[in-house]
Amino acid sequence: MRFYILVAFLIALVSSTQGQVDAAPKLPVWEAQLPDFGQPAYNGGVERLITDFEKAAGKPLLPGEKKKVGLKIYADSGPGMATPIPLVRAVIAALERRGFAPENIFLVGLNQLRLRMSGFLPPLSTGKSPFPGHQIYVLESGRFFDPVWFYDSPLPQRFDPIFAAEQTKDDSNTSTRDQDRMSFLATPLFLEADFWINLPIYTDHPTLGINGSLVNATLWNASNTARFFRSPANAPAAVAEMSAIPELRETWAFSIVSLQHYQFIGGPFFNSLYASSEPLLWLSRDPVMLDSLMLERINDRRKRSGFPDISEEIRTLEFAEMLGVGLRDTESVEIIEIDE
Repeated sequence: MRFYILVAFLIALVSSTQGQVDAAPKLPVWEAQLPDFGQPAYNGGVERLITDFEKAAGKPLLPGEKKKVGLKIYADSGPGMATPIPLVRAVIAALERRGFAPENIFLVGLNQLRLRMSGFLPPLSTGKSPFPGHQIYVLESGRFFDPVWFYDSPLPQRFDPIFAAEQTKDDSNTSTRDQDRMSFLATPLFLEADFWINLPIYTDHPTLGINGSLVNATLWNASNTARFFRSPANAPAAVAEMSAIPELRETWAFSIVSLQHYQFIGGPFFNSLYASSEPLLWLSRDPVMLDSLMLERINDRRKRSGFPDISEEIRTLEFAEMLGVGLRDTESVEIIEIDE
């Protein structure tokens, strides 16, 4: 009799626990369908996403004490795989409608040549800016780094040293110890703005696995990051550590991702043969979840084309989840489709 009572109790306990798990709130990712990739479509999609996000947050995106907002764009794969300019213009228009002055909405990118080739900086032939009235900060100019703010942990002890040793055994490193330890962070996004918005593009990456929301906010937002590609095991840990910096996270409002173009193999260099496109916009506060959703899509495209999945040994998303930056389990996401 005691056995049956114990079994009944355990079944009830498991059922109760399962019910609690099932009842756990899902992580929201807002999704808007785009009828096309023109400016009006982007304007409507972005406005719907931000409006719904504001309703869920219970707080509008209004100017604060600093009255400034930053947009982290991506142009480092060159023309053809950069943040769509209509998306950037749509986000700017949405922010202006919420009270931000044009001169207080600034763009942040990494490389001057790629920004110019991708249409963010004016062509030298005309000098006419595609974003008149808005400052564009080019990080590789070196003018936007603060010596107080730097990332200096090549490989935190909390991460797997066996994995690190295996991945770096054939890599040489000619930099000094001090040089190898420091990457200065670009401070405009988290020191000069009330908040900032991440506008990444997605490609695969041989060292990072997935080049998207997390990487655009970290390695492509700092100096001296080439060192992580000399020692590949360091890069996933660096992305995770940098994305967990409290000041960066506190001012990071959300990411908006356009699936107008993304690349599933051969990245981060643009190759049109391996590019895909979907008429979707996503908005989320969780960069790990966005990267996880895109990892599934990229692996699906790779399988269809006869390529292997991105290596599971690249643990960028795992490390970021360990540090509380976000969640990887795409079963825990709720896609909120925004109607027109």
